[in-house]
Amino acid sequence: MEGLTNFLPIIIMFAIFYFLLIRPQQKKAKQRNAMLAAIKKGDKIITIGGMHGTIQELTDDSVTLRIAHNVNVTFDRGAINSVVSASSEPAAKSEPAKIEEAKEESK
Repeated sequence: MEGLTNFLPIIIMFAIFYFLLIRPQQKKAKQRNAMLAAIKKGDKIITIGGMHGTIQELTDDSVTLRIAHNVNVTFDRGAINSVVSASSEPAAKSEPAKIEEAKEESK
């Protein structure tokens, strides 16, 4: 019984560290990995260094961003900090449908 009471403060400290430090960090890492897996061509993003751009190409480990007209820069996929806005075009929408929709909106 006395051996357990000697280790009780250490066990309590480990529990506090787990719930205040380790668990939130694991949740944040899981969210980041989900965000990186969900990015797609056309998304507007911000890199860790503060570079704003639109995704032009994606591979498993790198991303090509368009940061200005005719200026494309390749970054490591892990350098993405956040997605500002997802691409607004659905992938299945065709060009004639977009033109027809624009004509209807202008009426």
